[in-house]
Amino acid sequence: MDVKMTELPGIGKKISFITAEDSMIVLIVHHTGKRELYFFHDRDNDEADFCIDLNADETRELGAQLLGAVFQPVDSEKMKLLRSKIVTEWIKLEQDSPLVNKTIGESEIRKKTGVSVVGIFRDKEVIPSPDVDQLLLPGDTLMAIGKQDEITDFEDLCSGEAVK
Repeated sequence: MDVKMTELPGIGKKISFITAEDSMIVLIVHHTGKRELYFFHDRDNDEADFCIDLNADETRELGAQLLGAVFQPVDSEKMKLLRSKIVTEWIKLEQDSPLVNKTIGESEIRKKTGVSVVGIFRDKEVIPSPDVDQLLLPGDTLMAIGKQDEITDFEDLCSGEAVK
């Protein structure tokens, strides 16, 4: 994919994405925060085939979806193996959990439960692939991956119950 960025004086920036199929997506980011997304089936056309206006929150959500923060497709052979071995769950972090106000590293989640935290949903913010120094806050929804028994232990830990 070819990406080009151009200044638009008095407006903001224009970011053009040329796809492998020679289509083009143009993102105009205004100084005001408004975003316009244009789709060109043929990149040489002067008129877009489709356009949409997005606010900052909508743009972040679209970006998170494109990054795969919520859903990552897996090929069918790997999926068969994963279904039998690995579970992904979204678990709310309760106020009386011992994980609250600790970083992922400090809380030793993987050591205690075997689970990996692969995403955090906080208010309207998505934190994909959080670092070990990411602070966990009450009310966070943690996207965790692990074996079913590990997920169960992690759910207990997030709710404030002792891990068995």
